[in-house]
Amino acid sequence: MTVLDGSPYQGYLYAYPHKTAYRPLRPRPELRDVWAGQPRDALFLYLHIPFCEMRCGFCNLFTRAQPPAEQVGAYLRQLRVQAEQVAAALGPARYARAAIGGGTPTHLTADELAELFAITTGVLGLDPAAAQLSVETSPATATPDRLAVLAAHGTHRVSMGVQSFLDSEAHVAGRPQRRAEVDRALTALRDAAFPLLNVDLIYGIPGQTRDTWTYSLREALTWQPEEIYLYPLYVRPLTGLGRREGLLPPSGPVAAVPDHDPAPAPDRDAPWDAQRLDLYRHGRDLLREAGYRQLSMRQFRRADVPDPDGADYCCQDDGMVGVGCGARSYTADLHYSFDYAVSVREVRAIIDDYLSRPAHDFARAEFGFTLDGGEQRLRWLVKSLLRAEGVDLPGYAKRFGSTVDSDFPHLAELAARGWAVGDGERLALTDEGLAHGDAVGPWLVSGPVRAAMARAVLR
Repeated sequence: MTVLDGSPYQGYLYAYPHKTAYRPLRPRPELRDVWAGQPRDALFLYLHIPFCEMRCGFCNLFTRAQPPAEQVGAYLRQLRVQAEQVAAALGPARYARAAIGGGTPTHLTADELAELFAITTGVLGLDPAAAQLSVETSPATATPDRLAVLAAHGTHRVSMGVQSFLDSEAHVAGRPQRRAEVDRALTALRDAAFPLLNVDLIYGIPGQTRDTWTYSLREALTWQPEEIYLYPLYVRPLTGLGRREGLLPPSGPVAAVPDHDPAPAPDRDAPWDAQRLDLYRHGRDLLREAGYRQLSMRQFRRADVPDPDGADYCCQDDGMVGVGCGARSYTADLHYSFDYAVSVREVRAIIDDYLSRPAHDFARAEFGFTLDGGEQRLRWLVKSLLRAEGVDLPGYAKRFGSTVDSDFPHLAELAARGWAVGDGERLALTDEGLAHGDAVGPWLVSGPVRAAMARAVLR
């Protein structure tokens, strides 16, 4: 028995290693040294805005709801200070991709968004159009004046979490939005004519049925979004849903077991797992029939929409520069960030700490994880295998001087289950493998990363 035999919803491995594996870096390395020798001609820039109009019941992101206006202003001023230090440490750099997330970046007013772009372009040297900038928004904050600022600065992609087109389902998920507000926001987004609109939907909400799920999917399709993401509902510790006792069983991060083939976590609610799998398969098939290509377990892109030039957005790629108190940065062998928390009290304390720092403090890394050769190989495998196109086997051999088969012989288990297929050029998950991507990802996590995650204190 392994993790693969347990719940198909073990955890969403959107980055590797998980941030709960990060630890204080002692001594704190200078960013100039961290980036010395790293390629800086095709970086990814990520800016973090840790503010929202509300915190959804399922959200475990680093964010604060309804911050005082003076704190937002102070945050933008400190973001500029940090950006100046980061730019000085990096030296000449070019950003091939960029994203602004949070939180909800469009919680900022139109004037504040303009100030944010002055930082990204004037201090960091970002060309938003060339970097195909992506920005997160919400139904309540996707207003014409804010969207006009995004469009004027060359934003390429705007992503909005709708989650459900039924108010009753959205409310159960801890998101008290109104359908009229969603429709107004989508109208404003289409009127702003961004090249790419993404809509997020969630399946597995209590009370959701195949019929109500179909309704949300078809309502989303009436807007012809270039991308749609389908997310399974997770109930995580310290979130709004996690505090609602008895609503659903908690579903947390990767089980803390010190090898690559651990025993499965208890299947705390097999009927819910079966429902989520059924809704996932139904949504996947409906989107395919509607002319969407599946790019991962979650991501679907309209077939007539070309892939972006260069690499698709993947937050775990090498060469990512994060600015903001919740942003991560990645070099080939060091991932680093500031401290991380979920609870309201701890998030507020970290934001206050960020705002109080002197400028020179931003010239050093603080929390992180150093990747040795084995972890670099594993990270490359994880970020490739969980995508529909799979692992470029010759590319892996060229990069690391070894083969996937020799480095990861346990992958044969996926083929034996019918969850992966290979042809000598690529190793890719099958439809059923993608359906179980939230078990496959955690199953791949290394022993050292598992052990570090197990020692993390959730707060």
